Amino acid sequence: MRSDVSVTATVFEANRARGAVRFDVHARDGVTRRGTLHESGSLRVRFPSPEGEGLSGVFVNTAGGVAGGDRFDIEITAADAARLTLTTAAAEKVYRAQDKAAGLNIGLRVGAGAHLSWLPQETILFDRARVHRRFDIALDEAASLLLCEIVVFGRTAMGERMEQGEFVDRWRLSRGGRLVFAETVRLHGHIGEKLAQSAVAKSGAAIGTALIVPGDEALVERIREASESFAGEVGISAWNGFAMARFCAQDAARLRADMMAVLARTGTALPRLWLN
Repeated sequence: MRSDVSVTATVFEANRARGAVRFDVHARDGVTRRGTLHESGSLRVRFPSPEGEGLSGVFVNTAGGVAGGDRFDIEITAADAARLTLTTAAAEKVYRAQDKAAGLNIGLRVGAGAHLSWLPQETILFDRARVHRRFDIALDEAASLLLCEIVVFGRTAMGERMEQGEFVDRWRLSRGGRLVFAETVRLHGHIGEKLAQSAVAKSGAAIGTALIVPGDEALVERIREASESFAGEVGISAWNGFAMARFCAQDAARLRADMMAVLARTGTALPRLWLN
């Protein structure tokens, strides 16, 4: 007979959330239109009214958050000359994991002359959350990309803080078939103690990254001109034809304000959901 422990584990596994979205967009007569769309499980994408020539998409997780053992997969293709902006309906919450880490896998492909803006709202990690996230991005040489991510280690406004857990964030960017950027962030164990270190986050509870392609020193200088208005720490540099801004702040509100200030310098129109 199976033990109570094995039965419980089987039931737990069967109740894990699964979700996948896969779609492509194409430019037709100068206007971006949705192509084939596939949705499964608890992940959905909705397309509000078109804004200008581009198309906007909003991800909705009907599971109400992410828990240990959940898995979500996203694959998006923006064909030649298409313009696409993506965000989320709300901040994504990653809850405490009893065993397995949650898995988030995002694949982005952007064709010649196309532009993709990936602008989700914050990802909030609760204490003892475990999540592995992976970005695989393939750009044409003539494509452009804006990819922004904000990660919050506990809701400081609620008196919460992530003390322990696991956060693994793997980014791989190829341009013209050549790998130009690779990075993996690993935080595990006593994350609260590590974030308190001066060389890590100096007790900050929010970090962010903005990847801008193409990007050059002229863009870096435009962003640095706004440095006096930043509420947290922001560092930016450019190399290999792209720019990257790093953010660290004491709370999500300050980091979000800094991210919006940087995006304004790039000429980005923020999704309406960011402004609510």
